[in-house]
Amino acid sequence: MDILWAQSAPLTAREVGRLIEDRDLAPTTVMTVLDRLSRKGFLNRTRDGRAWRYRPAASRDAYVAELMLEALDMTGDRDAALTRFAQAVSGSEAEILRRALTELEDN
Repeated sequence: MDILWAQSAPLTAREVGRLIEDRDLAPTTVMTVLDRLSRKGFLNRTRDGRAWRYRPAASRDAYVAELMLEALDMTGDRDAALTRFAQAVSGSEAEILRRALTELEDN
């Protein structure tokens, strides 16, 4: 996913394989992982001749936000979890949260 998020254009499995630092991976392994990620909705793919081109279905930020929401769902007390999270962020991060909440209230 990191490789695909770093690119501005969709990549084939072969192109992804070339960019992976661990060169011991078989090309079929890369194709299998990309196919599975596509079937699970993490990647979109389009046909390019005989190959598929893959691109992330969502931005890294959207994916991380979804993970955060899933983690929040795992707690029995969302209020306590949100409070603890707010206490743990830095001052500048708290300011970003304040601005985002203000914008939501204004809309």
